[in-house]
Amino acid sequence: METYDALLASIAPAAGTGRTIFDPATGEAVGEAPVHGLDYLESAVAAAVAAQPAWAALGHDARSAALLQAADAVERSAEELAQLLSREQGKPLNGPNARFEVGACVAWLRATAGLPLEPETIVDDGDTRAEMHYRPIGVVGAIGPWNWPMMIAVWQLAPALRMGNAVVVKPSGNTPLSVLALVKVLNEELPEGILEVVSCGREVGARLTDHPAIGKIMFTGSTAGGRAIIKSSADTVKRLTLELGGNDAGIVLPDADPKAIAEDLFWGAFLNTGQTCAALKRLYVHNDIYDAVCEELVAVARQMPMGNGLDEDNVLGPLQNKAQFDVVATLVQAAKDSGARILLGGNPDTSQPGFFYPTTLVADIDNNNPLVVEEQFGPALPVIRYSSVDEAVEKANGLDVGLGASVWSPNLEAARGVAARIQAGTVWINRHGAVDPRIPFGGAKQSGYGVEFGVEGLKALGIPQVING
Repeated sequence: METYDALLASIAPAAGTGRTIFDPATGEAVGEAPVHGLDYLESAVAAAVAAQPAWAALGHDARSAALLQAADAVERSAEELAQLLSREQGKPLNGPNARFEVGACVAWLRATAGLPLEPETIVDDGDTRAEMHYRPIGVVGAIGPWNWPMMIAVWQLAPALRMGNAVVVKPSGNTPLSVLALVKVLNEELPEGILEVVSCGREVGARLTDHPAIGKIMFTGSTAGGRAIIKSSADTVKRLTLELGGNDAGIVLPDADPKAIAEDLFWGAFLNTGQTCAALKRLYVHNDIYDAVCEELVAVARQMPMGNGLDEDNVLGPLQNKAQFDVVATLVQAAKDSGARILLGGNPDTSQPGFFYPTTLVADIDNNNPLVVEEQFGPALPVIRYSSVDEAVEKANGLDVGLGASVWSPNLEAARGVAARIQAGTVWINRHGAVDPRIPFGGAKQSGYGVEFGVEGLKALGIPQVING
């Protein structure tokens, strides 16, 4: 375990060779991140290629034990990692934010280490015996986003390592320090070479996606980014797992209790200040309880303090970067211009430092408004009226993305019936966005393909091999 300053110093580049990363809450410098070039990437890939066979030869039990030790290392440095994450990404230490994210890294490593993966007997009829096995791919490229930089890195690297692959991680250019520090801590317990990290720009990152020694790319990010990876990976026929953009719908059925669901609705939408792929981004509420739901949401939202993440009282932080702030501001302005009713927020104070956009709730908005149709990825939730369940389902399914969705009702049978009609990879009942390392997660339509988590996600990091005879 190192102090915060020692951990930051351990990942710093040589003087004059890096770039400064700034705190989105204050504009102050957090630290220097390296800017790795193509030569560095080639060295990292070569190290991973060299280390992978011995790692694969250890077998599942030994690799699981190593992941458990790595989880212990993260736990020992949890507070230092959370402090760095809060400064770089902006999310508060408390609430479902920085400390939560680091704790989730520990939990995910341990859960992945414990996933069962035995050979599957496909046929055994006396004449034919066929078994399905899963073998390592080789080297996996893991490309992560800036919203949950540590946690999503672990989602990618933990199953890849468990399956016997080596991994080259490329963090977002907005949040490299968090991932560099995480990998440094993990490598205290992992064999040399099996987990490499490259902090680079787009040109070098593009080489990762077409590199002939990389057998699979895991990517979490925008749909546009996913399309680019599909194209660049095609010549080497890489395996892909893509978790892309979402614009998740929630449907509140008319028998729901507005007060009982308000806080869960709030966190479904405003987790990580709305900067979550599978956050609730458009809420459809039946006419009968529309006003009550709006009132209860406002009451909950008013109680949630926003500010500098290092303040122990705050549970909402800034947007991570100016570009995302501008997206949210533009979409909320479009809602205002259309005559939608602003229930709360909508007027950022740009005279203060930091990319803070106030918690914003928008009512009486048309379903075709840009704030509904486009993914805002920030703290602004449109609430749309509907009259019939058929209408709500049609509107929920009306976009070309389908990562997650939710249905809210005390009648579980009715809620599940509605859920089955929604075109999304996951539909939650009476909650939104809850992920579990045991449960597969992936998108429908242009929200990507492939699944992560659970045994099915683990299998996706291997090559299926049938032994017949």
